[in-house]
Amino acid sequence: MHGGHDHAGHDMGVVDGLPMADRADDRDGLRLDQLHVPLGPALVDWPAGLVLRVALQGDTLQEVRVESEGSASPYPPFWNEPWLRALNGERISQGESARRLCAAHLDSLGRFFAVTGWADMAARFRRVRNRVLAGADAAELRGLLRPLIRRAERSRTLRWLTTGLGPLTAEHARHLGVTGPALVADGDAYDRMRAWLDAAWHSAAECDDTEPLDTAQVIGPRGRVDGPVPPSQALLDALPGLLEGAEFAGARIIVASLDPDLDELAHKSTAGMTHG
Repeated sequence: MHGGHDHAGHDMGVVDGLPMADRADDRDGLRLDQLHVPLGPALVDWPAGLVLRVALQGDTLQEVRVESEGSASPYPPFWNEPWLRALNGERISQGESARRLCAAHLDSLGRFFAVTGWADMAARFRRVRNRVLAGADAAELRGLLRPLIRRAERSRTLRWLTTGLGPLTAEHARHLGVTGPALVADGDAYDRMRAWLDAAWHSAAECDDTEPLDTAQVIGPRGRVDGPVPPSQALLDALPGLLEGAEFAGARIIVASLDPDLDELAHKSTAGMTHG
C-alpha cells in the first residue's frame, strides 16, 4: 500500500542527503532521532504546489509546516470556474455547476483511492470523471457511479485503512473557516471520503438541470468561493493539527482526504494585486 512513500524512507540515517537533526524526546520519554524532511511539491497524487516541512521521530510526525510553491495566476481555478463566472454576472445553469462539482469530487476520490493503494478503483473513478466532463447525461452517470459507490462503501479494508485518520469535527472545521465537504463530513478521512461519494452522487443527478444557478449558493467543491479567503486556505490551515502526532504511513491519506486546490490561492493572489 505505501510503496510510494519512498520520499521519507525507512533508513533514518540519510534521506536525499538531508542531515539528521538533534535528538528529541518522543511520547514515551525515549531519545529518538528527529529527521526534518520536505513532502512535495512533486509527488504522485499530491496536491500540486503543496510542500509540507515535517519533523519525524520514528514514524511519527512531530511538527508540520505548510508551504506552497507556484506563482500567481490570472486564470480562475478550473474547479471553481462556474461559480466565479456566476458571481461576475454570467448566466450559469444548475447543471453546469453540478457537472463541475461532480467531476471535482470524482477527481478527489481518484486521488484518495490511489493513495490508499486501490489503483483499480482510482482508475474507475477517473474514467467516470472524464465522462462527466465529456457531457454524459445524468442517467448514464448515475448508472456508472452506483456500483462504484456501493463497492467503496462495502470495503472493509478501506474502512480499516482510513478510519481514525485526521479527525476533524464540524465545530473545529467551522472555527478554521472550512465550508465544504470536510465540514459536512464531521469526522475522519473515511468520513470525508463518504461525503465526497454522497456529493458526487447527488450532483450527478443534477447535471441536466437547465435552471439558472442561484448565486446565493456559490459553494464549490471545497467550499464557498465568495468568502474573504479561498476555501482551500482553510483546508491548509487544518493540516498541521491533523498531521502532528499522526504516523507517517497515514499522512498522505490525511492530505488526500482534504485535497486542497492551491490554484485557488494563486488566483486569489492575482485578484489581491489587481485590486490592492
